Amino acid sequence: MTSKIHPVLLCGGSGTRLWPLSRKSYPKQFARITGAESLFQTAAMRLSGAGFAAPTVVTGNDFRFIVTEQLAACEIAPRAILIEPAARNTAPAVLAAALSLAAEDPQALMLVAPSDHVIPDADAFRAAVRAAAPRARAGDLVTFGITPDRPETGYGYLELAPGAQAAASIPQPLARFVEKPDAARAAEMLAAGNFLWNAGIFLFTAETLIAAFRAHAPECLGPVEAAVAGAARDLGFTRLAAGPWADAPDISIDYAIMERATNLAVMPYAAGWSDLGGWDAVWQESGPDTAGNVVSAHATGIDCADTLLRSESDRVELVGIGLRDIIAVATPDAVLVAHKSEAQRVKEAVAALKAQGVAQATELPVDHRPWGWFESLVIGNRFQVKRIHVHPGAALSLQSHHHRSEHWIVVQGTAKVTIDDREQLVTENESVYIPLGARHRMENPGKVPMVLIEVQTGSYLGEDDIIRYDDVYARGQGAKG
Repeated sequence: MTSKIHPVLLCGGSGTRLWPLSRKSYPKQFARITGAESLFQTAAMRLSGAGFAAPTVVTGNDFRFIVTEQLAACEIAPRAILIEPAARNTAPAVLAAALSLAAEDPQALMLVAPSDHVIPDADAFRAAVRAAAPRARAGDLVTFGITPDRPETGYGYLELAPGAQAAASIPQPLARFVEKPDAARAAEMLAAGNFLWNAGIFLFTAETLIAAFRAHAPECLGPVEAAVAGAARDLGFTRLAAGPWADAPDISIDYAIMERATNLAVMPYAAGWSDLGGWDAVWQESGPDTAGNVVSAHATGIDCADTLLRSESDRVELVGIGLRDIIAVATPDAVLVAHKSEAQRVKEAVAALKAQGVAQATELPVDHRPWGWFESLVIGNRFQVKRIHVHPGAALSLQSHHHRSEHWIVVQGTAKVTIDDREQLVTENESVYIPLGARHRMENPGKVPMVLIEVQTGSYLGEDDIIRYDDVYARGQGAKG
Protein backbone atom coordinates (compact mmCIF):
# COMPACT_ATOMS: atom_id res chain seq x y z
CA MET A 1 0.00 0.00 0.00
CA THR A 2 1.36 3.39 -0.96
CA SER A 3 1.38 6.23 1.54
CA LYS A 4 1.42 8.92 -1.12
CA ILE A 5 -1.55 11.05 -2.03
CA HIS A 6 -2.71 10.72 -5.64
CA PRO A 7 -3.96 14.02 -7.10
CA VAL A 8 -6.88 13.70 -9.53
CA LEU A 9 -7.22 16.90 -11.57
CA LEU A 10 -10.54 17.53 -13.30
CA CYS A 11 -10.17 19.83 -16.28
CA GLY A 12 -13.03 19.32 -18.70
CA GLY A 13 -15.12 22.42 -17.96
CA SER A 14 -15.86 25.27 -20.37
CA GLY A 15 -15.63 28.24 -17.97
CA THR A 16 -18.19 30.42 -19.74
CA ARG A 17 -18.49 32.86 -16.83
CA LEU A 18 -15.02 34.22 -17.70
CA TRP A 19 -15.88 34.91 -21.34
CA PRO A 20 -14.36 36.37 -23.50
CA LEU A 21 -11.00 35.18 -22.11
CA SER A 22 -12.34 31.68 -21.39
CA ARG A 23 -14.16 29.89 -24.20
CA LYS A 24 -15.10 26.34 -25.08
CA SER A 25 -12.06 26.02 -27.36
CA TYR A 26 -9.65 27.09 -24.58
CA PRO A 27 -11.37 27.28 -21.17
CA LYS A 28 -10.23 29.17 -18.11
CA GLN A 29 -8.22 26.36 -16.49
CA PHE A 30 -5.63 26.65 -19.28
CA ALA A 31 -5.49 30.46 -19.29
CA ARG A 32 -3.14 32.72 -17.34
CA ILE A 33 -5.62 34.67 -15.24
CA THR A 34 -3.94 35.56 -11.95
CA GLY A 35 -0.26 34.73 -12.52
CA ALA A 36 2.50 33.60 -14.86
CA GLU A 37 1.17 30.04 -15.03
CA SER A 38 -2.25 28.79 -16.00
CA LEU A 39 -4.73 27.75 -13.32
CA PHE A 40 -4.23 24.13 -14.38
CA GLN A 41 -0.44 24.40 -14.05
CA THR A 42 -0.76 26.08 -10.66
CA ALA A 43 -3.06 23.31 -9.44
CA ALA A 44 -0.66 20.62 -10.66
CA MET A 45 2.29 22.31 -8.95
CA ARG A 46 0.32 22.82 -5.74
CA LEU A 47 -0.37 19.07 -5.58
CA SER A 48 3.16 17.90 -6.30
CA GLY A 49 6.35 17.34 -4.36
CA ALA A 50 6.95 15.39 -1.16
CA GLY A 51 4.06 13.12 -0.27
CA PHE A 52 2.31 13.40 -3.61
CA ALA A 53 2.28 10.88 -6.44
CA ALA A 54 2.15 11.81 -10.11
CA PRO A 55 -1.26 13.28 -11.01
CA THR A 56 -4.11 11.58 -12.82
CA VAL A 57 -5.84 14.03 -15.17
CA VAL A 58 -9.38 13.65 -16.49
CA THR A 59 -10.11 15.81 -19.52
CA GLY A 60 -11.76 15.93 -22.93
CA ASN A 61 -10.38 14.97 -26.32
CA ASP A 62 -9.89 18.55 -27.52
CA PHE A 63 -7.75 19.43 -24.49
CA ARG A 64 -5.45 16.40 -24.34
CA PHE A 65 -2.45 18.03 -26.01
CA ILE A 66 -2.91 21.27 -24.04
CA VAL A 67 -2.71 19.17 -20.87
CA THR A 68 0.52 17.46 -21.91
CA GLU A 69 2.12 20.68 -23.12
CA GLN A 70 1.30 22.61 -19.95
CA LEU A 71 2.41 19.78 -17.65
CA ALA A 72 5.69 19.49 -19.56
CA ALA A 73 6.24 23.24 -19.20
CA CYS A 74 6.17 22.89 -15.39
CA GLU A 75 8.13 19.61 -15.50
CA ILE A 76 5.37 17.37 -14.15
CA ALA A 77 4.90 13.91 -15.65
CA PRO A 78 1.34 12.59 -15.22
CA ARG A 79 0.52 9.12 -14.00
CA ALA A 80 -2.33 8.96 -16.51
CA ILE A 81 -4.44 11.23 -18.70
CA LEU A 82 -7.96 9.84 -19.00
CA ILE A 83 -9.92 11.07 -22.02
CA GLU A 84 -13.67 11.34 -21.57
CA PRO A 85 -15.55 10.52 -24.82
CA ALA A 86 -18.14 13.12 -23.74
CA ALA A 87 -18.70 15.33 -20.73
CA ARG A 88 -20.80 13.45 -18.15
CA ASN A 89 -20.27 15.72 -15.11
CA THR A 90 -18.02 14.97 -12.15
CA ALA A 91 -19.41 11.68 -10.80
CA PRO A 92 -18.39 9.49 -13.78
CA ALA A 93 -15.08 11.36 -14.13
CA VAL A 94 -14.08 10.80 -10.49
CA LEU A 95 -15.25 7.19 -10.57
CA ALA A 96 -13.17 6.49 -13.69
CA ALA A 97 -10.09 7.86 -11.92
CA ALA A 98 -10.86 5.74 -8.84
CA LEU A 99 -11.20 2.55 -10.90
CA SER A 100 -7.96 3.35 -12.73
CA LEU A 101 -6.10 3.84 -9.44
CA ALA A 102 -7.75 0.87 -7.72
CA ALA A 103 -6.39 -1.45 -10.43
CA GLU A 104 -2.93 -0.64 -9.04
CA ASP A 105 -3.79 -0.13 -5.36
CA PRO A 106 -7.32 -0.23 -3.91
CA GLN A 107 -6.09 1.76 -0.92
CA ALA A 108 -4.70 4.57 -3.10
CA LEU A 109 -5.58 7.88 -1.43
CA MET A 110 -7.21 10.19 -3.99
CA LEU A 111 -7.27 13.98 -3.72
CA VAL A 112 -9.88 15.12 -6.24
CA ALA A 113 -9.59 18.79 -7.19
CA PRO A 114 -10.90 21.05 -9.94
CA SER A 115 -8.06 22.54 -11.95
CA ASP A 116 -9.46 26.08 -12.15
CA HIS A 117 -9.39 27.22 -8.51
CA VAL A 118 -7.13 29.78 -6.86
CA ILE A 119 -5.52 28.73 -3.55
CA PRO A 120 -2.80 31.30 -2.82
CA ASP A 121 -1.13 29.52 0.12
CA ALA A 122 -0.04 26.18 -1.32
CA ASP A 123 1.81 25.17 1.86
CA ALA A 124 -1.26 25.75 4.03
CA PHE A 125 -3.42 23.74 1.67
CA ARG A 126 -0.96 20.83 1.59
CA ALA A 127 -0.91 20.91 5.40
CA ALA A 128 -4.72 20.69 5.45
CA VAL A 129 -4.58 17.72 3.08
CA ARG A 130 -2.08 15.95 5.32
CA ALA A 131 -4.30 16.64 8.35
CA ALA A 132 -7.30 15.12 6.56
CA ALA A 133 -5.45 12.02 5.31
CA PRO A 134 -5.85 9.78 8.42
CA ARG A 135 -9.64 10.23 8.37
CA ALA A 136 -9.77 9.38 4.67
CA ARG A 137 -7.56 6.32 5.11
CA ALA A 138 -9.91 5.18 7.89
CA GLY A 139 -12.76 5.00 5.38
CA ASP A 140 -14.43 8.41 5.41
CA LEU A 141 -15.29 10.61 2.45
CA VAL A 142 -13.61 13.90 3.33
CA THR A 143 -14.69 17.12 1.67
CA PHE A 144 -12.97 20.48 2.11
CA GLY A 145 -14.98 23.39 3.47
CA ILE A 146 -13.89 26.99 3.09
CA THR A 147 -14.42 29.46 5.95
CA PRO A 148 -16.86 32.02 4.48
CA ASP A 149 -16.06 35.72 4.69
CA ARG A 150 -19.25 37.06 3.07
CA PRO A 151 -22.85 35.93 2.42
CA GLU A 152 -22.00 34.39 -0.97
CA THR A 153 -24.92 33.14 -3.10
CA GLY A 154 -22.76 31.58 -5.82
CA TYR A 155 -21.49 28.64 -3.75
CA GLY A 156 -23.05 25.59 -2.16
CA TYR A 157 -22.56 25.24 1.59
CA LEU A 158 -21.67 22.51 4.09
CA GLU A 159 -23.50 22.41 7.42
CA LEU A 160 -21.39 21.16 10.30
CA ALA A 161 -22.83 18.58 12.66
CA PRO A 162 -23.73 19.72 16.21
CA GLY A 163 -20.60 20.16 18.27
CA ALA A 164 -18.28 20.42 15.26
CA GLN A 165 -15.76 23.25 15.18
CA ALA A 166 -15.67 25.48 12.11
CA ALA A 167 -12.08 26.55 12.84
CA ALA A 168 -10.72 23.10 13.69
CA SER A 169 -7.41 21.86 12.27
CA ILE A 170 -8.67 18.29 11.78
CA PRO A 171 -11.73 16.92 9.92
CA GLN A 172 -15.10 17.53 11.55
CA PRO A 173 -18.46 15.72 11.40
CA LEU A 174 -20.64 16.93 8.54
CA ALA A 175 -24.42 17.20 8.84
CA ARG A 176 -25.41 17.89 5.23
CA PHE A 177 -24.77 19.60 1.91
CA VAL A 178 -26.79 22.79 1.29
CA GLU A 179 -27.73 24.13 -2.16
CA LYS A 180 -26.76 27.64 -3.24
CA PRO A 181 -28.85 29.98 -1.06
CA ASP A 182 -30.56 33.27 -1.75
CA ALA A 183 -29.05 36.41 -0.22
CA ALA A 184 -31.13 36.33 2.97
CA ARG A 185 -30.39 32.67 3.69
CA ALA A 186 -26.67 33.21 2.92
CA ALA A 187 -26.57 36.01 5.49
CA GLU A 188 -28.26 33.76 8.06
CA MET A 189 -25.75 30.95 7.48
CA LEU A 190 -22.80 33.33 7.73
CA ALA A 191 -24.12 34.65 11.04
CA ALA A 192 -24.77 31.13 12.37
CA GLY A 193 -21.08 30.28 12.10
CA ASN A 194 -21.56 26.55 11.46
CA PHE A 195 -21.57 26.62 7.66
CA LEU A 196 -18.62 26.40 5.26
CA TRP A 197 -18.44 26.88 1.52
CA ASN A 198 -18.36 23.68 -0.53
CA ALA A 199 -15.03 23.79 -2.40
CA GLY A 200 -15.67 20.69 -4.50
CA ILE A 201 -12.38 19.19 -3.29
CA PHE A 202 -12.44 15.64 -1.88
CA LEU A 203 -10.11 13.12 -0.24
CA PHE A 204 -10.83 9.38 0.02
CA THR A 205 -9.37 6.03 -0.91
CA ALA A 206 -10.26 4.55 -4.27
CA GLU A 207 -11.81 1.56 -2.51
CA THR A 208 -14.00 3.75 -0.29
CA LEU A 209 -15.32 5.74 -3.24
CA ILE A 210 -16.07 2.67 -5.34
CA ALA A 211 -17.97 1.18 -2.40
CA ALA A 212 -19.95 4.43 -2.12
CA PHE A 213 -20.95 4.20 -5.79
CA ARG A 214 -21.94 0.58 -5.28
CA ALA A 215 -24.18 1.60 -2.38
CA HIS A 216 -25.60 4.92 -3.57
CA ALA A 217 -25.19 5.21 -7.36
CA PRO A 218 -24.99 1.72 -8.89
CA GLU A 219 -26.40 3.12 -12.13
CA CYS A 220 -23.02 4.86 -12.59
CA LEU A 221 -20.84 1.93 -11.65
CA GLY A 222 -21.62 -0.50 -14.49
CA PRO A 223 -21.15 1.90 -17.42
CA VAL A 224 -18.00 3.49 -15.99
CA GLU A 225 -16.46 0.11 -15.10
CA ALA A 226 -17.09 -1.01 -18.69
CA ALA A 227 -15.65 2.24 -20.07
CA VAL A 228 -12.47 1.79 -18.01
CA ALA A 229 -12.19 -1.92 -18.84
CA GLY A 230 -12.58 -1.14 -22.54
CA ALA A 231 -10.20 1.82 -22.52
CA ALA A 232 -7.59 2.03 -25.28
CA ARG A 233 -4.09 3.49 -25.15
CA ASP A 234 -3.52 6.29 -27.66
CA LEU A 235 -0.02 7.79 -27.61
CA GLY A 236 0.30 8.85 -23.96
CA PHE A 237 -3.44 8.95 -23.30
CA THR A 238 -6.06 6.49 -22.03
CA ARG A 239 -9.28 6.77 -24.02
CA LEU A 240 -12.30 5.56 -22.08
CA ALA A 241 -14.59 3.38 -24.20
CA ALA A 242 -17.26 5.58 -25.80
CA GLY A 243 -20.08 3.02 -25.95
CA PRO A 244 -20.49 2.28 -22.24
CA TRP A 245 -19.51 5.82 -21.30
CA ALA A 246 -22.57 7.12 -23.14
CA ASP A 247 -24.75 5.10 -20.73
CA ALA A 248 -23.27 6.77 -17.64
CA PRO A 249 -25.65 9.30 -16.06
CA ASP A 250 -24.79 12.99 -16.33
CA ILE A 251 -24.55 13.75 -12.61
CA SER A 252 -22.24 15.50 -10.17
CA ILE A 253 -20.44 13.64 -7.41
CA ASP A 254 -22.30 15.80 -4.88
CA TYR A 255 -25.69 14.52 -6.05
CA ALA A 256 -24.57 10.96 -6.77
CA ILE A 257 -22.61 10.28 -3.58
CA MET A 258 -21.99 13.10 -1.12
CA GLU A 259 -25.61 14.00 -0.42
CA ARG A 260 -26.44 10.32 0.21
CA ALA A 261 -23.43 8.95 2.08
CA THR A 262 -23.19 8.79 5.87
CA ASN A 263 -19.40 8.33 6.25
CA LEU A 264 -18.73 12.01 5.66
CA ALA A 265 -16.30 14.46 7.23
CA VAL A 266 -15.30 18.01 6.37
CA MET A 267 -11.83 19.54 6.61
CA PRO A 268 -12.15 23.27 7.41
CA TYR A 269 -9.83 25.55 5.45
CA ALA A 270 -9.41 29.27 6.09
CA ALA A 271 -6.20 30.27 4.29
CA GLY A 272 -7.77 31.65 1.10
CA TRP A 273 -9.63 30.09 -1.81
CA SER A 274 -11.64 31.10 -4.86
CA ASP A 275 -13.22 29.14 -7.69
CA LEU A 276 -12.85 32.21 -9.95
CA GLY A 277 -16.50 31.77 -10.83
CA GLY A 278 -16.86 35.21 -12.41
CA TRP A 279 -15.02 38.38 -13.31
CA ASP A 280 -15.96 39.84 -9.93
CA ALA A 281 -13.92 37.04 -8.33
CA VAL A 282 -10.99 37.77 -10.66
CA TRP A 283 -11.15 41.42 -9.60
CA GLN A 284 -11.12 40.40 -5.96
CA GLU A 285 -8.27 37.88 -6.31
CA SER A 286 -6.12 40.25 -8.39
CA GLY A 287 -5.48 42.64 -5.50
CA PRO A 288 -7.29 45.92 -6.21
CA ASP A 289 -5.30 49.11 -5.58
CA THR A 290 -6.25 51.79 -3.05
CA ALA A 291 -9.03 53.01 -5.36
CA GLY A 292 -10.32 49.48 -5.77
CA ASN A 293 -9.07 49.18 -9.35
CA VAL A 294 -7.38 46.30 -11.16
CA VAL A 295 -5.78 47.52 -14.37
CA SER A 296 -3.80 45.27 -16.72
CA ALA A 297 -1.12 46.09 -19.24
CA HIS A 298 -2.57 47.86 -22.28
CA ALA A 299 -5.35 49.32 -20.13
CA THR A 300 -5.68 52.77 -18.58
CA GLY A 301 -8.12 54.00 -15.94
CA ILE A 302 -8.93 57.67 -15.37
CA ASP A 303 -11.03 58.62 -12.34
CA CYS A 304 -12.25 55.01 -11.93
CA ALA A 305 -13.08 53.14 -8.73
CA ASP A 306 -13.71 49.47 -7.88
CA THR A 307 -13.27 48.59 -11.55
CA LEU A 308 -11.53 45.86 -13.54
CA LEU A 309 -9.92 46.99 -16.81
CA ARG A 310 -8.23 44.12 -18.63
CA SER A 311 -6.88 43.91 -22.18
CA GLU A 312 -5.64 40.58 -23.53
CA SER A 313 -3.89 42.04 -26.57
CA ASP A 314 -1.00 44.41 -27.16
CA ARG A 315 -2.99 45.66 -30.17
CA VAL A 316 -6.01 46.72 -28.10
CA GLU A 317 -5.63 49.63 -25.69
CA LEU A 318 -8.53 49.69 -23.25
CA VAL A 319 -9.40 53.03 -21.59
CA GLY A 320 -11.96 53.60 -18.86
CA ILE A 321 -13.02 57.08 -17.70
CA GLY A 322 -15.18 57.78 -14.66
CA LEU A 323 -16.21 54.16 -14.16
CA ARG A 324 -17.59 52.74 -10.90
CA ASP A 325 -17.99 49.00 -10.17
CA ILE A 326 -17.46 48.07 -13.82
CA ILE A 327 -15.85 45.05 -15.46
CA ALA A 328 -14.35 45.69 -18.89
CA VAL A 329 -12.42 42.89 -20.62
CA ALA A 330 -11.11 43.21 -24.17
CA THR A 331 -9.69 40.48 -26.40
CA PRO A 332 -8.68 40.88 -30.05
CA ASP A 333 -12.17 39.81 -31.21
CA ALA A 334 -14.60 40.59 -28.38
CA VAL A 335 -15.27 43.07 -25.57
CA LEU A 336 -17.24 42.54 -22.37
CA VAL A 337 -18.58 45.48 -20.34
CA ALA A 338 -20.70 44.74 -17.28
CA HIS A 339 -21.58 46.07 -13.86
CA LYS A 340 -19.72 44.06 -11.26
CA SER A 341 -22.99 43.03 -9.60
CA GLU A 342 -24.06 41.38 -12.87
CA ALA A 343 -20.90 39.30 -13.33
CA GLN A 344 -22.76 36.00 -13.00
CA ARG A 345 -24.89 36.85 -16.06
CA VAL A 346 -21.99 36.48 -18.49
CA LYS A 347 -23.24 32.93 -19.15
CA GLU A 348 -26.46 34.50 -20.49
CA ALA A 349 -24.43 36.56 -22.95
CA VAL A 350 -22.57 33.46 -24.16
CA ALA A 351 -25.87 31.63 -24.63
CA ALA A 352 -27.26 34.58 -26.62
CA LEU A 353 -24.18 34.65 -28.87
CA LYS A 354 -24.44 30.90 -29.43
CA ALA A 355 -28.08 31.28 -30.43
CA GLN A 356 -27.00 33.85 -33.02
CA GLY A 357 -24.32 31.53 -34.38
CA VAL A 358 -21.52 33.93 -33.42
CA ALA A 359 -18.12 32.20 -33.53
CA GLN A 360 -16.79 34.31 -30.66
CA ALA A 361 -19.19 32.53 -28.30
CA THR A 362 -16.99 29.42 -28.25
CA GLU A 363 -13.86 29.98 -30.34
CA LEU A 364 -10.80 32.10 -29.66
CA PRO A 365 -8.90 33.73 -32.55
CA VAL A 366 -5.86 31.68 -31.49
CA ASP A 367 -6.39 27.97 -32.13
CA HIS A 368 -4.09 25.68 -30.14
CA ARG A 369 -2.86 22.44 -31.72
CA PRO A 370 -0.35 19.79 -30.53
CA TRP A 371 2.30 21.21 -32.88
CA GLY A 372 1.77 24.85 -31.82
CA TRP A 373 -0.95 27.34 -32.69
CA PHE A 374 -2.36 29.53 -35.41
CA GLU A 375 -4.18 32.84 -35.44
CA SER A 376 -6.52 34.17 -38.12
CA LEU A 377 -5.39 37.71 -38.97
CA VAL A 378 -7.72 38.59 -41.85
CA ILE A 379 -10.76 36.77 -43.25
CA GLY A 380 -12.34 37.94 -46.48
CA ASN A 381 -14.37 36.68 -49.42
CA ARG A 382 -12.48 33.60 -50.70
CA PHE A 383 -9.27 34.36 -48.75
CA GLN A 384 -7.82 34.12 -45.24
CA VAL A 385 -4.50 35.17 -43.73
CA LYS A 386 -3.07 33.26 -40.75
CA ARG A 387 -0.02 33.45 -38.54
CA ILE A 388 1.21 29.91 -37.76
CA HIS A 389 3.59 29.09 -34.90
CA VAL A 390 5.24 25.63 -34.92
CA HIS A 391 7.14 24.39 -31.87
CA PRO A 392 10.75 23.15 -32.31
CA GLY A 393 10.75 19.58 -33.62
CA ALA A 394 6.98 19.59 -34.26
CA ALA A 395 5.21 18.71 -37.50
CA LEU A 396 1.75 19.23 -38.94
CA SER A 397 -0.05 16.28 -40.49
CA LEU A 398 0.48 15.21 -44.09
CA GLN A 399 -2.74 16.55 -45.57
CA SER A 400 -4.59 17.96 -48.56
CA HIS A 401 -7.58 20.23 -49.17
CA HIS A 402 -10.50 20.00 -51.58
CA HIS A 403 -11.31 23.70 -51.73
CA ARG A 404 -8.24 25.84 -51.11
CA SER A 405 -4.66 26.49 -52.12
CA GLU A 406 -2.07 28.08 -49.84
CA HIS A 407 0.97 30.35 -49.92
CA TRP A 408 3.44 30.02 -47.03
CA ILE A 409 5.92 32.82 -46.18
CA VAL A 410 8.43 31.98 -43.44
CA VAL A 411 9.10 34.97 -41.16
CA GLN A 412 11.05 33.21 -38.37
CA GLY A 413 13.08 30.01 -38.31
CA THR A 414 13.20 27.36 -41.02
CA ALA A 415 10.38 25.17 -42.35
CA LYS A 416 10.83 21.71 -43.81
CA VAL A 417 8.11 21.55 -46.46
CA THR A 418 6.76 18.50 -48.26
CA ILE A 419 4.63 18.96 -51.39
CA ASP A 420 3.58 15.66 -52.98
CA ASP A 421 6.91 13.86 -53.57
CA ARG A 422 9.11 16.96 -53.21
CA GLU A 423 10.80 18.05 -49.97
CA GLN A 424 12.59 21.38 -49.39
CA LEU A 425 13.82 23.76 -46.69
CA VAL A 426 12.23 27.21 -46.65
CA THR A 427 14.01 29.86 -44.58
CA GLU A 428 13.15 33.38 -43.44
CA ASN A 429 11.81 35.68 -46.19
CA GLU A 430 11.29 32.72 -48.54
CA SER A 431 7.90 31.43 -49.66
CA VAL A 432 6.33 28.35 -51.20
CA TYR A 433 3.02 27.66 -52.99
CA ILE A 434 0.75 24.69 -52.16
CA PRO A 435 -1.63 23.95 -55.07
CA LEU A 436 -5.19 22.83 -54.41
CA GLY A 437 -5.30 19.07 -53.85
CA ALA A 438 -1.55 18.64 -53.27
CA ARG A 439 -0.44 16.48 -50.36
CA HIS A 440 1.65 18.69 -48.12
CA ARG A 441 3.20 18.99 -44.68
CA MET A 442 5.25 21.56 -42.79
CA GLU A 443 7.75 20.69 -40.05
CA ASN A 444 10.06 22.66 -37.81
CA PRO A 445 13.44 20.89 -37.88
CA GLY A 446 15.12 23.60 -35.81
CA LYS A 447 15.66 24.39 -32.15
CA VAL A 448 13.66 27.64 -32.11
CA PRO A 449 9.99 28.29 -32.93
CA MET A 450 9.14 28.57 -36.62
CA VAL A 451 6.62 31.23 -37.63
CA LEU A 452 5.07 31.66 -41.03
CA ILE A 453 2.28 33.63 -42.65
CA GLU A 454 -0.22 31.54 -44.57
CA VAL A 455 -2.45 33.02 -47.26
CA GLN A 456 -5.37 30.76 -48.19
CA THR A 457 -7.49 31.25 -51.30
CA GLY A 458 -10.46 29.18 -52.39
CA SER A 459 -14.19 28.60 -52.32
CA TYR A 460 -14.25 27.19 -48.76
CA LEU A 461 -11.72 27.92 -46.01
CA GLY A 462 -13.10 26.00 -43.03
CA GLU A 463 -10.81 23.95 -40.80
CA ASP A 464 -12.81 20.81 -41.57
CA ASP A 465 -11.49 20.85 -45.17
CA ILE A 466 -8.54 18.69 -44.13
CA ILE A 467 -7.81 15.17 -45.30
CA ARG A 468 -5.08 13.63 -43.15
CA TYR A 469 -2.85 10.88 -44.57
CA ASP A 470 -0.29 10.71 -41.77
CA ASP A 471 -0.10 12.41 -38.38
CA VAL A 472 2.43 11.97 -35.57
CA TYR A 473 -0.32 12.94 -33.09
CA ALA A 474 -2.77 10.24 -34.27
CA ARG A 475 -5.65 12.72 -34.54
CA GLY A 476 -7.67 11.04 -37.28
CA GLN A 477 -9.91 13.13 -39.54
CA GLY A 478 -11.83 16.34 -38.86
CA ALA A 479 -10.83 19.87 -37.96
CA LYS A 480 -8.84 18.81 -34.90
CA GLY A 481 -9.17 15.04 -35.02
